Amino acid sequence: MLVSIVIPCYNSEHTIGKVVELAIEEFEKLKDYECEFVLVNDYSRDGTWNAIHALAEKHPNVKGINLAKNFGQHNAIMAAMNHTEGDLIIGMDDDMQNHPSQIPLFLDKIQEGYDIVFGVFKERKFSAFKNLTGAVSRFLLWHLLDRPKDIQMSSFWCCRRYVRDEIVKYDGYNIFLQVLFFRTTHNIANIEIEHFEREVGTSNYNFRKGLNLFLSCLNFTVIPLRVSTFFGTLFSAAGFIGAIVVLVRKLLDPTIAIGWSSLMCAMLVLFGIAFLMLGIIGEYLGKLMLNINRTPQYVIRDKANITSEEEKR
Repeated sequence: MLVSIVIPCYNSEHTIGKVVELAIEEFEKLKDYECEFVLVNDYSRDGTWNAIHALAEKHPNVKGINLAKNFGQHNAIMAAMNHTEGDLIIGMDDDMQNHPSQIPLFLDKIQEGYDIVFGVFKERKFSAFKNLTGAVSRFLLWHLLDRPKDIQMSSFWCCRRYVRDEIVKYDGYNIFLQVLFFRTTHNIANIEIEHFEREVGTSNYNFRKGLNLFLSCLNFTVIPLRVSTFFGTLFSAAGFIGAIVVLVRKLLDPTIAIGWSSLMCAMLVLFGIAFLMLGIIGEYLGKLMLNINRTPQYVIRDKANITSEEEKR
């Protein structure tokens, strides 16, 4: 059985070769499986594309894609998935924290009949700040997205071919890959895996990139708009009731002074919430315009080990 391993690469010239070589060693131990790699250089600032090109020359089962600009991790994965041929597809990172030694665990679990398997780290070896923002993001996504109960998502996963075939049909600009998984099937499982230390450099995900990725989930849920409606109704009702209370008290006791400071506080809170909800609506409209204008998911500049016949498929 052929397994396609897709890896988005960014500034990983010192690690991507080791990831590929270790993964090949793992598959040499598995008699029923063979592998191919689709490595996507997401406009790295170092020699990552040269490293990918060298791997493609050394290994005929390594395909390379060089993007024309930085499109983001999930868009790069979509570019890779459009060039896979395997019956199973494994997605992993390029920094050795998703370690190739864990691949057999995914293959064993998916053979139990699941369509998608996510790896869950026993111990997350990130910085305290990234662990905190990750926990907040997971909590919000848990309530925003339609997904199976108790399923956690991660960047280390395995899926079946039919899931891949459905996902590549999506042509919108903003991609949140795990949401596309949940939209395709709920026959999903988690496995516990080891989280290895980063060998070189630091994470390429800063707060801005993480926020942009989180906001991309707005493409797939209307819950924030429903929350806006709820808060609009709630505060309108509260304001109406408050106005009646103030009027009654003033009629009963004309000497009661109406507080300017309390009025300003109430206005600041209500206007703040109003602008927040307008921002959410604006985010939806902006994403809608990007999709209407056919903003590309990715643009390929160069390829390695990808034939014209594969392009036609």
